[in-house]
Formats: sequence, structure tokens, C-alpha cells
Amino acid sequence: MDLKKIIAITGKPGLYKLIATTRTGILVESLADGKKMPVSANQNASSLNDISMFTYSDDKPLREILAMMYKHYQGKQAPSHKEDEATLRAELEHFFPEYDRERVYFSDIKKLFQWYNILLEKGLVDEHPEPATAQQESAPDKQPEENTNADTQA
Repeated sequence: MDLKKIIAITGKPGLYKLIATTRTGILVESLADGKKMPVSANQNASSLNDISMFTYSDDKPLREILAMMYKHYQGKQAPSHKEDEATLRAELEHFFPEYDRERVYFSDIKKLFQWYNILLEKGLVDEHPEPATAQQESAPDKQPEENTNADTQA
């Protein structure tokens, strides 16, 4: 799975696909409705590839957690992000027991389940956390000019 071009924007619901880098920011397309919109350089936009979740040892990249979810749910939808906190925390415990319970907030868990279901619906998540080598060689790396933080939680 290649999440480099899938973007989360602080203050905006859902996920977005990076279309182009502009002089003043980036152009994105909503995965929900396909609408395109500009995002200025001063807005906080993070590639899902750069997001990780706290554990008691090293942080775990979001792409690896999503791959674990895909295996756990056998390629099917996960519970809705609208479930209660006890339900979602129990579900997370099944496939990711090493997450840091004190530093991973319920809002982060809700985003994880919401993002997984969105990505699954769009066919963008699978059991392989890294994209295939052939895809990496054929697609040039263009990094968006954005504010990212590798320790941003899911």
C-alpha cells in the first residue's frame, strides 16, 4: 500500500489525495466526494505515510497498523469509528496490543478506524505495508510542500 499521496488535513474531516504541488501549497481531491480544493502552505497537512502511533517502545508507522487491521479483519470493514470507546479500544487490543494506552487518545483511535474503512472502500489498503518495488521505480518521488511531523498520531 502506498500512502505517500494520501493526506490528512488538520481541521478538515476525511482523507484527501494529493493531486499537485502549487506555488502556494498543494491541490488535493477528497476521497469522499472527489471535490478538488487548494490547501495553503500554512495549513497542517500530513501524508499518511509520515504518521505513526505511539507504542511502549518504538513508534509504529500507520501503514503497518493499517496492514495489521487488514489481516485482522480479513480484508473486510472494521467497526465504525462511531462505536463507543470501550469497543474500539478492545478492537485495537486484538491486532495492536503494544499501543501506548496513555499517549494514544480515543480521538486517535477513532481516526484510525475511520481512515481504515475509507481506505478499504477505495481499495487503497492491503496486507502489505510497503508498496511493491515495481511501483516505487516507476513513480517518481514528489514530496508535497507541507508541514508534516513524523510523530503525528493517527
